[in-house]
Amino acid sequence: MLARKLGLPPDELLELRRTAAAEDSDQISEAEAGPGKPIGQWEPHDLEVHPAGLAVDGRGIGGALQLLPGYVRRAHDLVLAQAVQDAKAGRSRMLVLVGTSSTGKTRACWEAVQPLAGEGWRLWHPFDPIRAEAALEDLEHVRPHTVLWLNEAQHYLGDAQLGERIAASVHALLTHPGQAPVLVLGTLWPEYDRQYSALPLPGRPDPHSRARELLAGRTLSVPERFDAQALRSAFALGKEGDRLLSDALTRAGAHGRVTQDLAGAPELLRRYERGTPPARALLEAAMDAGRLGVALHLLQTFLTDAAIDYLTGPDCDDLTDDWSEAAIAELAHPVHGKQAPMRRAARRQGLIKFPRGRTCW
Repeated sequence: MLARKLGLPPDELLELRRTAAAEDSDQISEAEAGPGKPIGQWEPHDLEVHPAGLAVDGRGIGGALQLLPGYVRRAHDLVLAQAVQDAKAGRSRMLVLVGTSSTGKTRACWEAVQPLAGEGWRLWHPFDPIRAEAALEDLEHVRPHTVLWLNEAQHYLGDAQLGERIAASVHALLTHPGQAPVLVLGTLWPEYDRQYSALPLPGRPDPHSRARELLAGRTLSVPERFDAQALRSAFALGKEGDRLLSDALTRAGAHGRVTQDLAGAPELLRRYERGTPPARALLEAAMDAGRLGVALHLLQTFLTDAAIDYLTGPDCDDLTDDWSEAAIAELAHPVHGKQAPMRRAARRQGLIKFPRGRTCW
């Protein structure tokens, strides 16, 4: 009857009706699935895995942003894998990886959840409009078979207004039988872990009581350095063709801070490319000194005198009396992994330490 009134063929109108019904069904299914999206639809960098290293094929830094080196499993990965197995078996679990900057915490979480991708699990990264608000608004809507991604968990648990409510809601999520299984993964720097776990003095406020209870027994330390076994695995991957790892190991193989080297390299190059003219001049003078075989530690007076010849006339005219101190301070500001393009050498008065390698070559 409607088709006749509209002057349309009945079959076409019925097909439109079936299409509309199917779209409504898809929307309902998506809503019933809860927040997040399937793990396979996420890119690791969208979950705040640091871009690792520079492009090695001549494309420059733009070609490196989507590259990840091979993954080297360490002791904490075994604990993460067990938490994933428990979640697959139907038991809700939570682990927060604690470690200093760029030690591989977020990458470890990303690798750990990959077995859940084929099981139909979703991943939710509360982010918009701000992390704490997003988490608190939708925590009660999390459905079973969801990974709750709390990278940089201080943005959630440490929020002055919402942190304790979020901690209580996460605890309720983990203990609610109707929402199991869920897997909560997070990362924290050690200073935040100490802050949230510290007991208050008698009679003093306890601003992190719920966060402390939530984290108790659910934190896992990530070491700053690769141990001997991890270094052997990394060298093996490098020999098999992983050029990012192989390149990083030329500098970090001795001290084991491999992940910091990988995470810091793009930022170090960006610091050089976008630095002020005096800062770039200091780095270029240090680079040429390194090419000519000068020692790793350079006298500040040597660098300052040499850098003048790397500046154009207008840039020289703009120099202030304290230009070298300001440029060194600019270059000493750390990036990921506590690295810096240039910094003062400890216990060597008047010397500047210049880290050779991919940073400046």
